Amino acid sequence: MTAPLPEPAAPGQRADAGDRGADPESPGLVDWKVAARVAAWAIARRPAQVDYDKAQLSRAFAEVTAEAEELVAASTGWRAPTPARSVVTDREGWARANVASFQRLLAPALGKFEKHREEKRERRRSGSRPSWLVDLPEPIADKVAGASRSVSGAQLGAVLAWMSTRVLGQYDLLLTEEMSEDQDLLYYVGPNVVDLERRHGFPPREFRLWLALHEVTHRCQFTAVPWIRGYFLSLVDKAIEPFQADPGRFAEMVRRTAEQLRSGKSPLDEAGLLGIVASEPQLAAIRSLQAMMSLLEGHGDVTMDRAGAAQVPGAQRFSQVLRERRESVKGPAKVLQQVLGLEAKMRQYQQGEQFIYAVEARGGTELFDRVWRGPEWLPTLEEIREPQRWIERAEAG
Repeated sequence: MTAPLPEPAAPGQRADAGDRGADPESPGLVDWKVAARVAAWAIARRPAQVDYDKAQLSRAFAEVTAEAEELVAASTGWRAPTPARSVVTDREGWARANVASFQRLLAPALGKFEKHREEKRERRRSGSRPSWLVDLPEPIADKVAGASRSVSGAQLGAVLAWMSTRVLGQYDLLLTEEMSEDQDLLYYVGPNVVDLERRHGFPPREFRLWLALHEVTHRCQFTAVPWIRGYFLSLVDKAIEPFQADPGRFAEMVRRTAEQLRSGKSPLDEAGLLGIVASEPQLAAIRSLQAMMSLLEGHGDVTMDRAGAAQVPGAQRFSQVLRERRESVKGPAKVLQQVLGLEAKMRQYQQGEQFIYAVEARGGTELFDRVWRGPEWLPTLEEIREPQRWIERAEAG
């Protein structure tokens, strides 16, 4: 199904970055065009049942985003090098923006995979392949590869369609080193925000400021702390680097899964499906990412509460409603959360907030602020869960 044209941007507001979409012709393991189409089709099947004035909502979010920047700067001492740009989008626009974001992020790793595959083709042509390796004829192999890319694209589109119904605001963390015009944006998913406000009777301006505080804090983390973005990207690159052909990988995956089940653990608990098939170096990168995101999300929540204490008296109620909203997910959606590792992430975010309070109880913000000195000062997952271990390490250093 062809996606409808996006609504025009509000006066003074740039066009939605996600409306540009991703380059559908780029090679790789994922057909990005299929991903965007499947997401649009799935979203259109269950459209949001809420009407709102996008131009008016865009102006409202631009105002509260600017106010949130001042509040976060006063609370943290951080100020991003450029003013934040807010974009109000619908669910489909959010999904398209994330397709484009994933494509940019995965491009280097998928490029390595394409180079590896081309080298294999050259070896086949020259007859230098190992005697034990039986390959499909090249025309059939190409068709299988194309089908695989379409399946991967469809899966990504379906996941994004489901997530688009849950997201309220987002700062695009999947930034590349050379940020383009359609990066470094704060997204607000209009129908989701307005629907939640109406169903729970939230004061619109107060609730929108509360959302903006969280996303602005994330932007400050990634733009005002010099080393965070580069370190984050290096971990992502290690975590998603395509798997090399390895006959033993599947056996290793089965063995690891069986061991976890015997010990009473779900193999999806820590890192979702990726955690099952990842190599040990990839798992190490995933754990470091999880610890980093746990800290950043916890810090976002703490800053949001402190910076908006006077302006957002309903913060506790907002937080409670969103927590109940997450816990109410059941059925296939619950399974999807487990597969993606989202349940683990939610637990880690709560642990991140608890980590901050424990550190500050020992040495105040002065002790906690040591986490921003460099990657070596970041807590591990174990230290997030047991803050005293990081406290002892930080005080010894």
